[in-house]
Amino acid sequence: MIKKSLLTVLLAGTCLTAAADEGQWQPYQLAELQPLLDAKGIKISGEQLADLGSYPMNAIVSLGYCSASFVSSKGLVITNHHCGYGAIQQNSTAENNLIAKGFLAKSLAEELPAGPQERLYVTELVQNVTADVTGKLAANLSDLERFEAVETNRKQLIKDCETDANYRCSVVMFHHGLEFYLIKQLMIQDVRLVYAPTEAVGNFGGDVDNYEYPRHTGDYAFLRGYVGKDGKPAPYSTENVPYQPKRFLKVSADGVREGDGIILAGYPGTTSRYRLAEEIAFAASWQYPAQVKTFNQMIATIDQLGATNPELKVKYASVVKGYNNRMKKLNGLLDGFKVTDIHAIKRQQQQQLQQWISADESRIGFQKAMADLAVVVKKEQDYLQQTYYFENAKRSDLLKAAVELYRWSMEQQKPDAAREMGYQARDAKMWQGRLKRLDTSFAISMDMALWSEQLAEYLAQPEQVRVAVLDQSLGLKAGMSQSEISKALSGWYEQTDLLKGESRLAWLDKTPEQFRQSSDQFIKTAVALYDTHMQLEQQQKSLNGELLKVRPAYMQAIIAYNKAEGRPVYPDANSTLRITIGSVDGYMAADGVYKTPFTSVAGMLAKEGPAPFDIPAALKQAYASKKYQGYFYADLAAKQEQSWVCSVVDCPKAKVTPFNSVPLNFLSSADTTGGNSGSAVMNAKGELVGLNFDSTYESITKDWYFNPAITRAIHLDIRYVLWLMQEVDGAQNLLSEMDIVREE
Repeated sequence: MIKKSLLTVLLAGTCLTAAADEGQWQPYQLAELQPLLDAKGIKISGEQLADLGSYPMNAIVSLGYCSASFVSSKGLVITNHHCGYGAIQQNSTAENNLIAKGFLAKSLAEELPAGPQERLYVTELVQNVTADVTGKLAANLSDLERFEAVETNRKQLIKDCETDANYRCSVVMFHHGLEFYLIKQLMIQDVRLVYAPTEAVGNFGGDVDNYEYPRHTGDYAFLRGYVGKDGKPAPYSTENVPYQPKRFLKVSADGVREGDGIILAGYPGTTSRYRLAEEIAFAASWQYPAQVKTFNQMIATIDQLGATNPELKVKYASVVKGYNNRMKKLNGLLDGFKVTDIHAIKRQQQQQLQQWISADESRIGFQKAMADLAVVVKKEQDYLQQTYYFENAKRSDLLKAAVELYRWSMEQQKPDAAREMGYQARDAKMWQGRLKRLDTSFAISMDMALWSEQLAEYLAQPEQVRVAVLDQSLGLKAGMSQSEISKALSGWYEQTDLLKGESRLAWLDKTPEQFRQSSDQFIKTAVALYDTHMQLEQQQKSLNGELLKVRPAYMQAIIAYNKAEGRPVYPDANSTLRITIGSVDGYMAADGVYKTPFTSVAGMLAKEGPAPFDIPAALKQAYASKKYQGYFYADLAAKQEQSWVCSVVDCPKAKVTPFNSVPLNFLSSADTTGGNSGSAVMNAKGELVGLNFDSTYESITKDWYFNPAITRAIHLDIRYVLWLMQEVDGAQNLLSEMDIVREE
C-alpha cells in the first residue's frame, strides 16, 4: 500500500520534459529561460549565457571525457582529481607514486606532460545543420543507405569546417536524430599536469564513499594548456608557452550558502530520459546485470594481481578506478529501479502521450511512430544480447590494438572522404597517442589474466552466441578452463612485437597485405576476424538507419505534446556543452535521515580511519593550528553537519546549533550525469564556487528519470581547495595566478 501511494505521488508530478531544476539545456536555450534564472537569483542574463564567446561560457573546457574550466590568463585549468587521474598515473611509477603522494609544480618548468592523448577542447561554435544532414534525404532509402547518407553528409560538413588544423569539428545528433548541430572546438594538444593533492585528499573515502553522502572528498586537480610561440596549438614541446584563453573564471572565496542559486556548465555524457519503458525493462533485467558481472570479474582480477605487485597497481590504477565507478553506478541503477518504479512512470508518460495523440486525428502519425520505435528497439536489444560476450572475448589490449590497426590499414586504401569516421587522416595523431599510451598502462600478466577470464565466460555461453572464427583463431573449445586458456595463449605474448611502442606505431604505415603475411598471432587473429566485424558493423548500421527514421518521429511527438502544454524540451545529454540551473539544497533520504547541504573539514576529521579514510598529517596539523583564516565559517549552514532522523514536515524547520569549520563538499539540485565530472559550479555572478564530481546514490537513476525530491549532485567547495593550496600544500604560485574575489 505504501509503495502504491508513493508511485501515485510520483506519477502525479511526472511529465515528458523538464520540471523544477530538471534540464541539461543547450546554451542557446538559456535566452528563452530568463524566468528560471530570475527565480534562482542568477545575475547573468540568459542571453549572456547563450553567448559562447562571452564570460563565463568561453572559459568552460572539455577534456573529451570530463569537464573543466580555465581559471587564469596562463591557461591554468581546474578539473576533478579523478579526471586528472590518467595524467597522474602517466607520470607515476612504483618508486615515485604521484597518485599516493600528490604533485605540485612550483614553476612552469616543473610541469609534467599529461600524456599523448590528452587534449583541451574549447567550444567556439554550435550551429544547427539539420537541413544539410537529413533535409535532402530521399524517402525511398533503405535503412543502411539512410545511415550511410547521413554519415556522408556529416563527414562533408566536418571537412568543410576543419580548414584550420587547430580546430576539431563534429556533427552531433540531438533529440535522437531530429536535429544535428555542427560543433567547432579549438583543440589544445599540449596538456600538462600542474598540481594534484595526495590520494588521501583527492580520493578520500575511495570506492567505499563513491556515490555516498555525506562526502569529504577533495576531488580536484590542475592542468595547463600550452601552445606554440605563435599562440597556436602545437604538439608537446619544451619550447611551447602557456595558452592565453579569451576568458577565465573568477574564483569566489566567499562560496555559497544554503538556498543560493547556482549555474553548472560542462559536458554531460549520456542520458536516457526519452527512452521507452521497454528499454528500462531490458536494462534492468539483462543489460545492467550482465555488465555488473563483467566489471566485478575484472575489478577482482586487477585487485588480486595489484595487491602483490606495486608496479601493476600503478599501471592499472586509472583503469580499475574507472571500472569501480561504472560498477557502483550500475548497482545504483539497479537498486534505484527497485526503490522507484521508473518503468511504471515511463509507461504512464507514454500513456499520457498516447491520450494526447488520440484526441486529434491530425496527430495519428505520432501513434505509428511509437509503434515503429518499439519494433526497432526490440531488434536493437536482440543484437546487443547476441554480440555482448563476443565483444568481451576480445578483452586483450593487444588484440584490440591489432584489430584497430588492421582496420586502419584497410581504411587507408580508400579516399579519405570515403573512410569511416575515426579512421580518416584527421584522426592519425589521436591514434598515435592511443598506441603510445599502452607503454605506461599495460602489463602482460594483467592482460592475459583479464582476457582469459572473459574468454572463459564467453565459452560458458550457448553455442549460438559463439563466433566460429574466433574459436578457431584462439583454439578455443567448449569446457576449457581459464588456466587452460591462459596456457594456450601465453606463447602469443612471447612472440609479438606489439609490446613495443615504436613497433605498434610502425603498423600504422603497413599495407593490408603486410598484415596478412604476418606470423604474429594477434595480427593473424585481427585479419581473421575482419569479415565478421564488417558483417556485424553492417547490421549495426542498418539498425542505426532504422532508428534515424523512427526515433526522430517519436521525439517530434514528445516536443509537440510539451509545446502544447507550454513546456520547453531539452535534448538527452550527448557529451556536448550544456548548462543546468539549481539551488544549494539538502534532501530527505529514504531512511528518514535528512542530508544537510554542506560537509566540512571537522566532519572529515571525525571520519578518520584506515585507508581510504586516512588523512595527511599536514592537513591535520594546519587545522589543529587554526591555520584557516578566511576559510573558516561559523554560519556555513542553518543545520549541523551530522544527519539526523526527523519527519518530513518538522525537519526543515529544526532549530539546531550551526557548526564552525572549513566547508568541504556541498549538494545542489543541478541536473548532472557522467561527463559532468569537473564541471564548473558558479554562483549568481558566474564566479567559480565549486566543482561537480559525483551524485548521491539515490540520484543515480536520474539518467532515466529526474526526481526533484531526491536528485542531488555532489560538489567540491572551492573554499576547501583554496585553503589546502594556501595552508597545506603551499601552492602560492598558483593562487597568485588566479583572480580570487571576495565581497567587501
